Amino acid sequence: MSYVDGFVLAVPKANLEAYKDMARLAGDVWKEYGALAYVEAVADDVPYGETTSFPRAVQAKDDETVIFSWVVYPSRAERDAINKAVMADPRLQGDDWKDVFDGKRMIYGGFETFLEL
Repeated sequence: MSYVDGFVLAVPKANLEAYKDMARLAGDVWKEYGALAYVEAVADDVPYGETTSFPRAVQAKDDETVIFSWVVYPSRAERDAINKAVMADPRLQGDDWKDVFDGKRMIYGGFETFLEL
């Protein structure tokens, strides 16, 4: 079974195109190092819930949108190796992302799959 990293974050709507550019580069790098899939999705139907919701989870403001993304790997071991290579890649070095979104409000984690249809 594959292994998945998932991410949810808020991006200012004014920075959405810059975020998409960053995501395209990041996706190319992840795939180059062996990720099976790299997906970035922008909120379309994500209401602000009374108790929980995607916008609440990342404390999205009125001028922000929610991004939901995931990366699929062959296994946890390969994910660890791929992420190590990605984080060392010079194309993804620097703090440019800090001008595009607030990383402190990003939710992320690794998940072991139990069902793939």
